[in-house]
Amino acid sequence: MKSVYIHIPFCETICSYCDFCKMCYDSSWVKTYLSCLQKEIQEKYRGEEMKTLYIGGGTPSALSLEELKNLMDIMMIFKKANVFEYTFECNIENITKEKLLLLKEYGVNRLSVGVQTSHEKFLKLLNRSHTKEMVREKVKEMKELGFSNINIDFMYAFPKESVEEVREDIDFFLSLDVPHVSTYSLIIEPHTLLGIKNIQNIDSDVDARMYETIKKSLKEHGYIHYETSNFAKKGYESKHNLTYWNNEEYYGFGLGASGYIDQIRYENTRSLTNYEHGNYVLEQHHLSKREQEENEMILGLRKMQGVSKSHFYHKYHEAMEDVFEIEELLKKGKLKENGDYLYIPDAYQYVANSILVYFIGD
Repeated sequence: MKSVYIHIPFCETICSYCDFCKMCYDSSWVKTYLSCLQKEIQEKYRGEEMKTLYIGGGTPSALSLEELKNLMDIMMIFKKANVFEYTFECNIENITKEKLLLLKEYGVNRLSVGVQTSHEKFLKLLNRSHTKEMVREKVKEMKELGFSNINIDFMYAFPKESVEEVREDIDFFLSLDVPHVSTYSLIIEPHTLLGIKNIQNIDSDVDARMYETIKKSLKEHGYIHYETSNFAKKGYESKHNLTYWNNEEYYGFGLGASGYIDQIRYENTRSLTNYEHGNYVLEQHHLSKREQEENEMILGLRKMQGVSKSHFYHKYHEAMEDVFEIEELLKKGKLKENGDYLYIPDAYQYVANSILVYFIGD
């Protein structure tokens, strides 16, 4: 394993769309949680050299300066490779200059910023309180402090949103001049605030037009579309997320975190009480060889490059075409070949899930 994900579930406010493991910030809970997190890591980490470390949430930047220093000290247990990507998720509302300087001191070299949109009415819908000017100033400050690898989260497909409003968001994000953009179509999940209010997803045809507009604009401005929802300037692709899409194993530590170790996919408990008592894992599943091969395709075909046939053979000692019936998909043009790689063509990216189901067994 070469990657580790750390989950920090605390948030100052709860976003209306969020279905991740989260809870309102409470300083007494944070102290307990960080102590438990340290114990889990000490019990499970085997001492490998890590190439990527990703701290997500929740809102990791909701921690106080002292709590953040405690978290950074805990992270020192991980051995780091010479080329090391260290990502920290943060929100505009609570990432201060002092916190940024602390992150820099501890070696964080990539920031992922939850901006979502520049439109006030949609920010209000999401229960977010930052403004366009706050985003401009904070991203400028990040750059001035030496953070050059910055990702912006970009959400679209809000109720009653127009394609023109999506274009306005694109223009705003382009003006920030950051090297990575992650895009998310708003999906209304049942147990979120939006779901409880019975807010409906927008029409899929409009959603598709928005997706195509985003793709076209970002590619025209020098961003490489390297994964279904992710765009990067050359050399700024997320090394950590590529661990997932390459179907490689990784540690997941913290409340609600997922991991993949020794062919076992697991999900940690979302109960802070259970976590405090050392009952970290909620459920786990040992993958059969066939399930590993299915994941190789389902995850790998999210990459624009696709899946390497030779790598598949060396990994599983079977030819891809002997495991999956891909001939029909090739005939229909839903899959294409480029030398050693099998990939989903650009025209079918929006409906990629309808192709990926062909690789899921009964």
